[in-house]
Amino acid sequence: MAQEIERTHLPIRGLNIHVAQVGKGELGTVVFLHGFPEIWYSWRHQMLAVAAAGYRAIAPDCRGYGLSDQPPEDEEASWEDLVADVLAILDAYSVPKAFLVAKDFGAMPAYEFALQHPDRTCGVVCLGIPFSPAPRSFDAMPEGFYVLRWREPDRAEADFGRYDVRRVVRTIYVLFAGAEIPTAKEGQEIMDLADLTTPLPEWFTEEDLDAYAKLYEKSGFRYPLQMPYR
Repeated sequence: MAQEIERTHLPIRGLNIHVAQVGKGELGTVVFLHGFPEIWYSWRHQMLAVAAAGYRAIAPDCRGYGLSDQPPEDEEASWEDLVADVLAILDAYSVPKAFLVAKDFGAMPAYEFALQHPDRTCGVVCLGIPFSPAPRSFDAMPEGFYVLRWREPDRAEADFGRYDVRRVVRTIYVLFAGAEIPTAKEGQEIMDLADLTTPLPEWFTEEDLDAYAKLYEKSGFRYPLQMPYR
């Protein structure tokens, strides 16, 4: 009989963090950390596979994302907050050690957690961002490179604000499913690089889009643009 994913909120360091989990954990615990513009839902298939293999799967919505609380507007986004949140989640579930699986910006707190808490880490698997002990630089990238554009205060907010949340999420997934890194030309914004005639990737359904859009309608993009881009 297939196991069902359970969802709850945990009081974590002054915020209510939304957490999904499944599995009994006979073989251990795997914590999944999402990236942008994602939520716990991004890991649903992997969570069920891990649970079926005998592990407990835990996937939080990062602070400020999905159904998790928004940090105060005057609070600066910090990688250290994400590391501390993971530790607090493990403590809340009395998990002594865990495997960390992460993608996109979720890799940053995963790597840092392993460095700061080796006694609580079984292993780390990351997609999209390799480990680097040196700060990353985008100086060689063109001005229209999406990371540089989204780092500018208020620029992405204005770009996204031209459309409803569903179209913003749709456009981002269409762009990042392609072979080319999203880069705007002079006079263009990132949202101009795709339109509604471009089909969704085969692995991303209209139902998936609805699920993402529903949660981003709650959270908005204010904090998700701060973490990780600012």
